[in-house]
Amino acid sequence: MKNTIVALFFLISLTGMAQEQLNDYKYIVVPKQFAEFKRENQYQTSTLVKYLFVEKGFEAVYEDALPQDLKDNGCLGLRAKLVDGSSMFTTKAIIKLENCSGEEVFTTEEGKSKEKDYKESYGEAIREAFTSFDTMNYAYNGKAENSGPITVSMKNDVKKLAEERRQNHSAANRPDVMVEQEATRENQRYVDRRPVPSDLKKAEPKTEIVEQEGNEEQLSYNDQNSGESDISKGEGKDKSATSGMKQGKDSELSTLASGTLYAQELPNGYQLVDSTPKIRMKIEKTSMPDFYMAKVGDTSGTVFKKNGTWFFEYYSRGNLISEELDIKF
Repeated sequence: MKNTIVALFFLISLTGMAQEQLNDYKYIVVPKQFAEFKRENQYQTSTLVKYLFVEKGFEAVYEDALPQDLKDNGCLGLRAKLVDGSSMFTTKAIIKLENCSGEEVFTTEEGKSKEKDYKESYGEAIREAFTSFDTMNYAYNGKAENSGPITVSMKNDVKKLAEERRQNHSAANRPDVMVEQEATRENQRYVDRRPVPSDLKKAEPKTEIVEQEGNEEQLSYNDQNSGESDISKGEGKDKSATSGMKQGKDSELSTLASGTLYAQELPNGYQLVDSTPKIRMKIEKTSMPDFYMAKVGDTSGTVFKKNGTWFFEYYSRGNLISEELDIKF
């Protein structure tokens, strides 16, 4: 008998503490779709929970229809959550209430139902869970409003706003003012004139590349450095010069296979350079994979891959020449 009295006293104390906690909050916020369900108001759970809270004396609102004071201070309300612990043959439901910090303030007893129809079973289980509120006489005490965030009212402050505008206008005409800002109902403005570090980096010296081309008809020399070429555009050629050019062209073609060529991408193909770096050949894409139109000086040919090896084929003095190349793409 003594143990029964102690347990009853303890239960009454817990109920009183829970009621006092609930009295600190003005609203109960009910979601249109509980996290346990796939659809909005599935089995009419949201409408039932809101209805039962109102029936118990609470001011319940949906999460998408909050009153203005709750929008301004979210800590005025508790968020309702439904915990679904259903098994195969039994529907089980618990209602939890959490504050604006996500802390649990109150949890009901578990309601149960063995009805086969989901709507009826969830309705019965939720109603049974709500019997936990039967012994409470809820009455909002206004505590949450007193502990809510401080708000600043701008009503009847016309003189202050006018003065701020005059000050902002004056500051806008002063070149020494680095930061200007205005925040009123009508205007929002922020100007920052403070210097910021430049994100431009010092230009690195460019690698100087010289392109040179020699053939029987024309000598050209293109140097990206300032200054003019000492080589004329083919004026005053003699037979010895022409002979030298032929030898130079043959030498240039014959030495393509002597080292590794590195491919540098162009819009329509690649230019192949050696380790100098010097441009040794330009190749253009075709409709066939690994098959390119190639040009070395005034000599045209093809570059293609065969059995994993690159080859350059061209005609010289009526003879078909095929050279193996080492190309790195």
